[in-house]
Amino acid sequence: MAGSLFRGVGGRLVTEGIADARGFLLGRKTYDIFANYWPKVTNPKNPIATALNSRPKYVVSRSLDRVTWNNSSLIKRDVVAELRKLRQQTGRTVHTWGSSDLLQTLLKNDLIDEYRLFVLPVVLGSGKQLFGSGTVPLALKQVESVTTGKGGTYHRFERGGKL
Repeated sequence: MAGSLFRGVGGRLVTEGIADARGFLLGRKTYDIFANYWPKVTNPKNPIATALNSRPKYVVSRSLDRVTWNNSSLIKRDVVAELRKLRQQTGRTVHTWGSSDLLQTLLKNDLIDEYRLFVLPVVLGSGKQLFGSGTVPLALKQVESVTTGKGGTYHRFERGGKL
């Protein structure tokens, strides 16, 4: 059901979001899922596969010893310091997709400049909190909001300053 929510406008927004990234920051679980699927998608007209397969991927993991997907680098130690260095590199727009455990590290260390959130009209009844304890309070400024034909919403927020 959730997959059908990403057709039409939702699919365009996902495609544009991935195409906009100059690199990807992935946790181990998301890396495993992506690396087992996207390298097999070789259609040059698929903008998602083209972006994911050709651009840098930074994989944060304590358990992996190496990463084999094209243009992937492993971050194992001092994750926050490595992410701060990566953030300071000019021209780097790095997106994180999924990777909920990694997201908590980013939130606790104030390492997110923009939020792109999809809200799907599905009630699961349980799951991980997006903004867990330890998240640095931050004012956000909404710069875009779109409702898809299936009732999902997409919201893009930029930093609005500390509270």
